[in-house]
Amino acid sequence: MNGQAQLFVLTLTCADRAGIVAAVTSQLLDLGTNIVESSQYWDRATNRFFMRIAFTASAKASAELIELRLAPVLGQFEMQGRLLDCRKPPKMVIMVSKFDHAFLHLLYQIRVGWLDAEIVAVISNHEDSLETAAWAGVPFHFLPVTAENKKQQEDHIFAIVEDTGADLVVLARYMQVFSDDLAGRLFGKVINIHHSFLPSFKGARPYHQAHEYGVKLIGATAHYVTADLDEGPIIEQETERVSHAMSVDDFVAAGRDIESRVLARAVKRHLEARVMLNGRKTVVFA
Repeated sequence: MNGQAQLFVLTLTCADRAGIVAAVTSQLLDLGTNIVESSQYWDRATNRFFMRIAFTASAKASAELIELRLAPVLGQFEMQGRLLDCRKPPKMVIMVSKFDHAFLHLLYQIRVGWLDAEIVAVISNHEDSLETAAWAGVPFHFLPVTAENKKQQEDHIFAIVEDTGADLVVLARYMQVFSDDLAGRLFGKVINIHHSFLPSFKGARPYHQAHEYGVKLIGATAHYVTADLDEGPIIEQETERVSHAMSVDDFVAAGRDIESRVLARAVKRHLEARVMLNGRKTVVFA
């Protein structure tokens, strides 16, 4: 990409039929763009077609112009489309409770440039990450949650997301359950991380429970948040073998590492528009 070009990512989904790729790419060619990456997938079970195209365009080709020129094609194939302008880093709100390993990992990946994003707010029901947020120069919002104030605090959370223009909310071990209302209002833009023992070993100290039962695999799952607790569409997973010779502390340490890696990969793929919802599942382009 030369100094005069800018990068865009276009994602599209519709019922599969002949001519979709030709119509879209022909329109992009007419706009003078250069396709640098293209991925597509046909879900045979639902006859649903998914496509992601990254392309460069001259500085004269604004997002508004591209969307205007693509509109007839989207209408012809009844497509749902989204155009991402990659000139500005996406904005994230991080939510965290006491355990901050996943939060710190995200901060580091942004610092070294692997994640191209801006953290615009940190929200927590504890004050443990206050100093970390201050060190990173990010506004910190302390919103303790009780049964009595849950609705009010969730309204505060939603207001912060709206006011900051956040593109994504990341639950980096935030140990409060979203209400159905908040999960619905933010559907498709909230990613959570949890251990992969579910539905086993629910509640507190899951790694201690897993150690007691002698499991041989531990792991983590990153998924979109829905009203169904920890059952949203999965984005990324990883497992690691463990053994009887490992202590509880070894289990916890391994779990922390896996959770941090899995969450960061899921966030990166979402921010790069590589994840597309497909009912209860996702299509994740490499």
